[in-house]
Amino acid sequence: MTISIDIGGTFTDIIIQRGDKLEYIKVSSTPKKPEEAVINVLRTLKGEKITEVLHATTIATNAILGQVGLELPKTALITTKGFKDIIEIGRQNRPRVYDLNFEKPRPLVPRELRYEVDERTLYNGEILKKLQKEEVDKIALDAYSKGVMTIAISFLHSYVNPENEKIAEEVLSKYFKYISSSYKVAPEPREYERTSTTVVNAVLVPIVSKYLNSLNKALSVINSPPIYIMASTGGLVNTTEASERPVQIIESGPAAGVIAVRELARELQIKNAISFDMGGTTAKAGTIVDYEAEITTEYEVGGEAHHGRIVKGSGYPIRFPFIDLAEVSAGGGTIIWKDEAGAINVGPLSAGADPGPACYNKGGDKPTITDANLVLGRIPEKLLGGKMSIYKELALKGLSTLSEPYEVAQTSLSLINLEMARAIRLVTIERGLDPTEFSLFAFGGAGPQHALDLTEEINIKRVYIPVEPGLFSALGLLMSDEMFEARRSYPKDIQREFDEMEKELSRKLLKIDYFLRYADVRYEGQGWELTIPVDKNDSYEAIKEKFDEKHLNTYGFKLDRRIEIVTIRTFAVIKRVKPKVRKETRGSSDRPRDYRKVLFNNEWIDTPIYWRENLPIGSQVEGPAIIEEYSSTSAIKPGWKVKVLENGVLEVSKSG
Repeated sequence: MTISIDIGGTFTDIIIQRGDKLEYIKVSSTPKKPEEAVINVLRTLKGEKITEVLHATTIATNAILGQVGLELPKTALITTKGFKDIIEIGRQNRPRVYDLNFEKPRPLVPRELRYEVDERTLYNGEILKKLQKEEVDKIALDAYSKGVMTIAISFLHSYVNPENEKIAEEVLSKYFKYISSSYKVAPEPREYERTSTTVVNAVLVPIVSKYLNSLNKALSVINSPPIYIMASTGGLVNTTEASERPVQIIESGPAAGVIAVRELARELQIKNAISFDMGGTTAKAGTIVDYEAEITTEYEVGGEAHHGRIVKGSGYPIRFPFIDLAEVSAGGGTIIWKDEAGAINVGPLSAGADPGPACYNKGGDKPTITDANLVLGRIPEKLLGGKMSIYKELALKGLSTLSEPYEVAQTSLSLINLEMARAIRLVTIERGLDPTEFSLFAFGGAGPQHALDLTEEINIKRVYIPVEPGLFSALGLLMSDEMFEARRSYPKDIQREFDEMEKELSRKLLKIDYFLRYADVRYEGQGWELTIPVDKNDSYEAIKEKFDEKHLNTYGFKLDRRIEIVTIRTFAVIKRVKPKVRKETRGSSDRPRDYRKVLFNNEWIDTPIYWRENLPIGSQVEGPAIIEEYSSTSAIKPGWKVKVLENGVLEVSKSG
């Protein structure tokens, strides 16, 4: 028996896999103690033996964002003489160019806890000045006396030769349990980004270690099964790897959703797909191109909504492979508010699980997108198969505090749809991809309610809604393989160094099914790279050809210039058996079970309501329609039709 757990800001999604059978459970999250919601469910299993636990968590992101109850540990930084202020100087990027009041994010390490040492490694790896242990010893004593819990080490050019960082590690290990060295965390050029990544890792190590220990302890009440964590790369890692390099689990939950889309797209033989995940707190968009998830190495954590590759500067840079995602503050719990000019706005604040939207009757009085969908008839007053009641009168009361409630609801949905359409454009148009050539896969508890509004905004022709879309990211965990990453910068012999990294991973992991290779490439003289896949025997010319094509697709041009391979990375993949997901049909009637008034295209329409499990395979439903199920509700607009495919997926396309 495998347990898949995806803890979100509003709901915790759990799938219990017994052989080929899947049991879906959705419960409210417990933000102050995330593991509590999980343990409460697992205690109901009455002594059943759990084989393994697969887990996606937002604890790393929430800690950097400043969630209550996740206090950041006192962290120190040791760096090369003259570079102590690098994390404060950073780059000159500004997310809002004309905002005179913009302030850069507060450094995670205060200046008094940044230490310099007299060492120097040259760009070619030559040690110009060896680090003296006595110097590090004095720093360690001072940091220890100031209550420092965790330390980041980042020396100039240590990605070429880490000898001095290893000396510092050896000394510091006598005083501190948690040490993050840049040659292990981010062995890549660019001092600011590498140091920032190492500092973020150092901050997260105690928090993530404590959380995983707490989860392990809680599971020991059952039978202490092994735990695997979803990494931002779309693969599972063990708890040791997640504890030592927690920067790789920052986008844990969203990555699982993209992997689920990739597997479903392969099954449906859909080459290019857009992953659209709208939950209770945020909406995420990613792309599948030629059946593979797009990967990037550029990311910011703890900043504002992700405005794409070009606009940076509101958060802390991370240099680590991530599934290429755009995330915006647009979920069911996103709060609707009015500014000083009286205009309706949505987000970025969310009501979360506690107190939740006004209609939840948990004490929340601020109107949200869920309240808007409820009063417009798009969702029912009974959720989770009737186990959860929500109240229309409370939603109307909350919306009325802003203006006429139905007008506020319509306006807020228009605004939230524009924001989510922007996220989709970021992962398509900004990456040189035409969204009209893609199919949209809509999931998350709120995704199927908004999917057709987005397709009309972007001119996408086809939408797919998976079985139990509200738990689809948790399903992505069951669809994932184990993946472990290694990298080197400025390789002298690419194929030889790929082989060496793969041998190291083989010794560490023992059993590996296959490797994936990538390279960060740029034209000579350029400042930034693009990541491309590399095959086993690719020559320099083959790599250049792939890079030229990606550069042309991304930026609209290519250059007749030599390329420079900055970093190579390999992923060791250990395959897992993946469940076959099929719809369980309990009925054979495509007749509506009810009707209610729903607002579509500014018109109230008496709309048929269907229960998804009752729709037989092959049946078709013409819009307007509402299709309800345990974890979500799908709003089918007039002019669209639904077909139930053999695996139970809803295929939605234009009528005629």
